[in-house]
Amino acid sequence: MSNEVAKDGLKSINPYNGEVLRTYDEMSPTEVDSAIAKADGAFRQWRETSYEQRAEILRRAAKLLRERREELAEIMTLEMGKKIEDSRPEIDLCATIFDYYADNGADMLAPKDYDTPEGKGTLVNQPVGIVYGIQPWNFPFYQPSRVAAPQIMAGNVVLTKHASNVPQCAEAFDQLLKDAGVPEGVHTNLRLSARNAGSIIDDDRVQGVAFTGSNKGGAAVAEQAGRNVKKTVMELGGVDPFIVLEDADMDATIERFKFGKLHATGQICIAAKRIILVESIAQEFLDRATKLFACLKPGNPLEESTGYGPVCNEKAAIQLERQINDSVAAGAKLLVGGKRDGAFIQPTIMTDIPKGSPADREELFGPVALIHIAKDEEDAIRIANDSDFGLGGSVHTNDLERGRRVAERIESGTCFVNQISWTYASMPMGGVKKSGYGRELADLGIMEFVNQKLICVFDKDHII
Repeated sequence: MSNEVAKDGLKSINPYNGEVLRTYDEMSPTEVDSAIAKADGAFRQWRETSYEQRAEILRRAAKLLRERREELAEIMTLEMGKKIEDSRPEIDLCATIFDYYADNGADMLAPKDYDTPEGKGTLVNQPVGIVYGIQPWNFPFYQPSRVAAPQIMAGNVVLTKHASNVPQCAEAFDQLLKDAGVPEGVHTNLRLSARNAGSIIDDDRVQGVAFTGSNKGGAAVAEQAGRNVKKTVMELGGVDPFIVLEDADMDATIERFKFGKLHATGQICIAAKRIILVESIAQEFLDRATKLFACLKPGNPLEESTGYGPVCNEKAAIQLERQINDSVAAGAKLLVGGKRDGAFIQPTIMTDIPKGSPADREELFGPVALIHIAKDEEDAIRIANDSDFGLGGSVHTNDLERGRRVAERIESGTCFVNQISWTYASMPMGGVKKSGYGRELADLGIMEFVNQKLICVFDKDHII
């Protein structure tokens, strides 16, 4: 860790108007070491608690999330620009995650017996210690919830390094867990910038790392963890295909497209990014989608009438504007949008995406729909799989068996039929290829950071 604490601290800035809301001091190396030591000590006691004790605390956290829904949603909207109507459901989702692991965690972690020719083996799932969660800004309550809830239920303790631009959300999440009864040290909010986050991976007291973010950041974290022989779970970028077949219900598909492209202003790893249209219905879809986007008006994300809000900050908007302009310069056709005003980017639709352009090979993290025209179903599958990424995807058709068949051929961690790629507490989430590895949520998520230890018992007179 750098010995220099950031002079400006961690700033909470409203992307809607650029107002600095609060500034937090970054933790010093001494404070970080003390936090890790406290977490290590807390683990020695927490791992001895019963599933019932842990579940009771998780249920209280779920209750507090519901009680503080408006307060937490407003903090999120002010700090990272998400429309208030998108922020509220995130808090609801977090509550379901805590309830889910309170209700099901003990059964997921129950011992499993194995028979051997001469004795009995039992697989037990034991906590490993400190799990370090490095979290993004786009879902500042959901992302840490999907690490904290299962790992606390498993008997681990969690250090959470939130994104630097959402320190108020980080503070509110940590305080909620404390108010729910999570003992000191079982969850810790690390106030750190990205440049000071990596050294924690080198600490021998930290046993695993859960990272959600960019492919570049994930590669660096995985490399460092690998040198330290530490387990990692990586949820990285995505350029999810949204495949529309010729027999899709167009009214329903357009509504799914709107949600899949504009929820959280398109700043979602599993957002509908590459829209793959079978050519027989392509023009109808484009006419309707273009008209829809052209009617949307920017505004204050706290107001219910706002058509679209800002992206997380002006720097991100400038980056997105560059990707759009460079793609157009390379030959892409802009149907609607593409203009920037501060941290606002107009909802954008581009077609004729040139090979090798930013729109072809990069993740455009915002309200930008990239249109690809396919000759038929087979061509749509080819286009969908022509990517370095494989996080999520969706297929839209009135023939459910056809939809399942196409979904099975998409190279991704999840693929939905007649719904955009989405997330539920009871369904595992993760990717393949450069979108990462490992799974979060459901039963797979709680098993990522436990020691699956086999214990074999033989008769006292047994001789090999």
